[in-house]
Amino acid sequence: MPEPTHVASGKVRELYALDDHRLLLVASDRISTFDVVLPTEIPDKGRVLTGLSGFWFALLHAIVPNHMLAIRDDGRSMECRRLEMLPIECVVRGYLAGSGWKDYQATGTTSGHRLPEGLRESEKLPAPIFTPATKAQSGHDENISRDEAAELVGAERLAEVERVCITLYKTAAEHAATRGIVIADTKFELGLDADGKLVLGDEALTPDSSRFWPADTYEPGRAQDSFDKQFVRDFCEQTGWDKTAPGPELPEDVVAHTRSKYIEAFERMTTIPFESYVETPNVVLG
Repeated sequence: MPEPTHVASGKVRELYALDDHRLLLVASDRISTFDVVLPTEIPDKGRVLTGLSGFWFALLHAIVPNHMLAIRDDGRSMECRRLEMLPIECVVRGYLAGSGWKDYQATGTTSGHRLPEGLRESEKLPAPIFTPATKAQSGHDENISRDEAAELVGAERLAEVERVCITLYKTAAEHAATRGIVIADTKFELGLDADGKLVLGDEALTPDSSRFWPADTYEPGRAQDSFDKQFVRDFCEQTGWDKTAPGPELPEDVVAHTRSKYIEAFERMTTIPFESYVETPNVVLG
């Protein structure tokens, strides 16, 4: 078999071409914050991202097809179908946090959605909302309205994307609730296959693409504890770092704590011991 050809590098992932129809998506242990990849890695983070994505792809495939073909034995590499990716980030928010909260504070809206007055930070919204964003080549993605998103992908396609993403979020949130986790919001990436059919790609419902909050400590009116890299962000904020490359080295306790949060998210969502996944990655596929 020919050697895979390196196609692209992201903050966390490496992308390789296997042939004209398949790609290999490799999740590294790199971690970024404030759009800078830090010099210290988080052991097993890439396995968590790949394993959780595989779990969700298997669980949600009845809603929309996905790009996954196989998870390799290293637990961090996923063979995928090639897709023509849509030029928007597909964000669904069930709670008011992050940039959605900032937009609401400034305007009472987010991505064109007029929200009720008097909402607090982290408050559950009356219903999940679809808030698309641009795909930034560098820096942060920027929230856009549905009308602006429709100009990029077409109104009919956008309506399909919104319906699919809301259904994916609701289904995942219901599952997570049984595991003691609130999915505050999440980002999906969708593309089109050779027949023009909508397909879920990239990663899905991981701590890197979602806000996971422990349900037992959830309390609106403040920022929440989370199963993601917030601990790393907090450390970096305390160092006086100017948020330009290179970022600060992470001390051992920050690395260990962050690794434990990623693994806890994996084990809670899947009910599979992480070591079992490391030994047999296909265990997440059911």
